[in-house]
Amino acid sequence: MNKGLIAGLLLAGTVVLSGCQTEADVASHNLSKAADEFQVLRRVVFYNGINGEYLLTIEGYCSLGNNDKTERLTVTCRHSGTYKKHFLGLSDNVTFFVEQLEGKNVSKDHYKVIFKPSLIIPDIDLK
Repeated sequence: MNKGLIAGLLLAGTVVLSGCQTEADVASHNLSKAADEFQVLRRVVFYNGINGEYLLTIEGYCSLGNNDKTERLTVTCRHSGTYKKHFLGLSDNVTFFVEQLEGKNVSKDHYKVIFKPSLIIPDIDLK
């Protein structure tokens, strides 16, 4: 009985709290999830603010590092079934911007949840 009551209260709390998000917040969250799944075509440009020159441009289905240290950025891109990871340093005169190159249909009403069993089961290499 107590387990059912607790589960019901948790479910009700989740529904109430999820209603506090704006449509823009939910759509933004879902776009970020889609980009992290390499479903969003992006252009990442690194720009030198002193001389006004582009230093580097990366285009493709790319995900930005979410847990990067200050003044560092990682960009991981999928290309023809393989992945490339770029490590970039930022400074006081170098900045970057990311442009989404095409529209992506995502829900503005419901969060996108991605469950991948392959991430839970470890990949073990035997030598």
